[in-house]
Amino acid sequence: MTTGRRSWVDDALAEHEEVARDEGRRRPTTEKEREQAVLDRIDKARRRRPKVREERITLAHGSGGKATHTLIEAIFLDAFRNPMLEPMEDAATLAVAGGRIALTTDSYVVSPLFFPGGNIGDLAVNGTVNDLAVAGATPLYLSAGFILEEGLPVERLTEIVASMAAAAAHAGVQIVTGDTKVVQQGKADGCYINTAGVGVLAAGRDLGVAHARPGDAVLVSGPIGDHGVTIMLARGELDIEADLTSDTAPVHTMVARLLAEVPGVRALRDATRGGVATILNEVAKTANVSVVVEEDAVPVRPVVRGASELLGIDPLYVACEGRVVVVVDGAQADAALRALRADPLGAEAAVIGRIGADPPGIVLLKTTFGGTRIVDMLVGDPLPRIC
Repeated sequence: MTTGRRSWVDDALAEHEEVARDEGRRRPTTEKEREQAVLDRIDKARRRRPKVREERITLAHGSGGKATHTLIEAIFLDAFRNPMLEPMEDAATLAVAGGRIALTTDSYVVSPLFFPGGNIGDLAVNGTVNDLAVAGATPLYLSAGFILEEGLPVERLTEIVASMAAAAAHAGVQIVTGDTKVVQQGKADGCYINTAGVGVLAAGRDLGVAHARPGDAVLVSGPIGDHGVTIMLARGELDIEADLTSDTAPVHTMVARLLAEVPGVRALRDATRGGVATILNEVAKTANVSVVVEEDAVPVRPVVRGASELLGIDPLYVACEGRVVVVVDGAQADAALRALRADPLGAEAAVIGRIGADPPGIVLLKTTFGGTRIVDMLVGDPLPRIC
């Protein structure tokens, strides 16, 4: 999708041409030389100290893509830096009274509040449970903070809270504390929900994208993009009727089975904002490896693919709310696939790629037509307010 914003790939290519002209260097002539020159410039661009160049916050800063990561690294991480925050995983790992717990927090601003397959209430519970699950923790307790807009029908709030209670019961967690604020009409779009979650970690469990290494396999637990496209269709902005519902669901049971049966799991991530493409870029950048994905191997429902084409976006960038990206020892890829498929949520799981050594920090997609292209981190925000 053309967003009017230059990506870091564009910047790297432009810088390469400029520097080559200034230095009077011989232009690369062979295909291999040109490829290496571009990769060198991309690597240099990525290693620059993050800096927020915009004077004001934009919707892109909440997309989960490049702008979000720059905002987090340049402002929040720079101010709050500590060993527990620096891994930048979905949950922090904390040592408490001789044991370890996982702590996560999230906020939900989805529009509309109700959509096929769920609403902001069960979405908030499931999303928080999933952040704990992919950290390898057993979810236990949640908090819930509500920012309510003056004029919100009490009946709608009751439905939202009932959905949260049902989702918590289904996931085996308890909502044990919370807060409520009310703001003037027009200031909160009905209802926003903030959550925090606590779970307990098994001794010796250490998951993280930094552990990825060449030879590992990459899996997804099911078709991607269902949630993001469902939200777009629910807004009525596209004249499309489709039998599609959000994939919002708690993944902790599926993840627990996977971890119990497959000791070679390196990392888990739930592919929410920014989609699978963003997760893969985080793996490549953090572990300094390459990720090579087979386009034909990525499960995408026809309606999601069709809607994405109409929107001009790639399904790899569309959010999921019940899908997990798994990095596992390549020798245990089949075992991981069996473990995922043994759970109803993972029935359509697939191996979509492999981890390589070169080019480090880059995600490559082998396309249906036999070519290869770089999959950049999301730039802009083609699907705002989806979670």
